[in-house]
Amino acid sequence: MSKDGKQKRAVNLGRHVAECKICAHPQRKEIERDFVDWQSPARIAKQYGLRHRATVYRHAHALGLMDKRARNVRAALEKIIERAGEVKVTGAAVVSAVSAYARINAAGQWVDRSEHIDLNALFERMSAAELDVYAREGTLPDWFTSLVGTGATPEEARND
Repeated sequence: MSKDGKQKRAVNLGRHVAECKICAHPQRKEIERDFVDWQSPARIAKQYGLRHRATVYRHAHALGLMDKRARNVRAALEKIIERAGEVKVTGAAVVSAVSAYARINAAGQWVDRSEHIDLNALFERMSAAELDVYAREGTLPDWFTSLVGTGATPEEARND
């Protein structure tokens, strides 16, 4: 079943190859590469002298290029990032594209990165005077809270 809940039909590859304009095209490999690299199917059809963009989609579905394209989402994000200086986009759009790009590994998988902070090591960095203020008033130095990213006490941060 496909993502939209519809039953996927098996493609008769023999029939596809016999009738497909792309399979018989002398630049078949370039067409397939352009599709996987997120070129517009309409642009591909025009560039390679195909009648319709549907020809590109049919060929892509028959040969499993849709999955390859999906795993290559980094290529699409690279295009957005590269054109940031050429087109009118918002800063938020560029930051979002860069952020998404940084979270996608070479296999096209989304990877959530996390950062761990060793609070014991931070306490060891505190001077005697800073430790004394913390012990008496419960106030952490500014550099400590900027590294931890919260105004919480170490006990509160440890419980999060």
